[in-house]
Amino acid sequence: MAPSDALTESARRTITLERDAIDALLPRIDEQFSHACELILQCKGRVVVTGMGKSGHIGTKIAATLASTGTPAFFVHPGEASHGDLGMITGEDVVIAISNSGSTGELVTILPLIKRKGAALISMTGKADSQLARQAHANLDIAVEQEACPMNLAPTSSTTVTLVMGDALAVALLEARGFGAEDFAFYHPGGSLGRRLLLKVSDLMHTGDALPRVTQQTPLGEALLEVSRKGLGMTAVVDDGDRVIGIFTDGDLRRTLDQGVNIHSTPIGDVMTSHCRTVSENILAAEALKVMEDSKINGLLVTNSELRLVGALNMHDLLRAGVV
Repeated sequence: MAPSDALTESARRTITLERDAIDALLPRIDEQFSHACELILQCKGRVVVTGMGKSGHIGTKIAATLASTGTPAFFVHPGEASHGDLGMITGEDVVIAISNSGSTGELVTILPLIKRKGAALISMTGKADSQLARQAHANLDIAVEQEACPMNLAPTSSTTVTLVMGDALAVALLEARGFGAEDFAFYHPGGSLGRRLLLKVSDLMHTGDALPRVTQQTPLGEALLEVSRKGLGMTAVVDDGDRVIGIFTDGDLRRTLDQGVNIHSTPIGDVMTSHCRTVSENILAAEALKVMEDSKINGLLVTNSELRLVGALNMHDLLRAGVV
């Protein structure tokens, strides 16, 4: 077998072993799993995840996934817990302790203290008869028949299975809480989903002196100066009550010049686009983007319930905010 063939064969064997280990999890989603979910749903404190070595690395990710999907959680290193960090755990918390053997020394040491605090204990172990599993209120079985490591030593299949079990727990809790896309956005304000679901038109629109506006009697030449000064590629056209009656954009200018209109004497009301699309400041910026895309326009005027002008925004504003 060529060296490259051996490498790809090894990789395929690893993936197959880990896939089979994940498949073996399905029948273990049972009463113990449901009980673990109930303990967390009833928790008045937070979920504290703990584990040593590779289990600790996986535990850190599980805690992060729980925290980002509506279940307040954090990771505590069991070694540090014996030297003061145990104070992070309260009687109202739920502890998820991860150990493939179920007998990791650092975890076994703090088990009596966790019990004394009155915190509920969920174990994730590969041995249902281990000390950790016996002490737990609910045990999630993460046993694997074989590690992907050819020596059956390095945590490979077992860590993958633990991670998947943690994801299953997080998603089950997410759905039980009715945690939706908007909730997710609040937990991820820096991400694209957060920007799309949190930013409103009022957060991005130009207002006050930055808002381009002219009356319908304004000569076209003066209106063009307003468009240029405000830099939005458009100006609102309003009546005496500041209600929007039209808009004039760069596209309107090109069409007007093609008609040979005198820019010095023609009032903007004669060449503006009437019945223009407007939006409320209270809608999501993503909704304003859809209006622009559907109408094939690059800017929008923002009005209140009485159609009075309160703001304006264009596609560049949405691009800068990361909504697009």
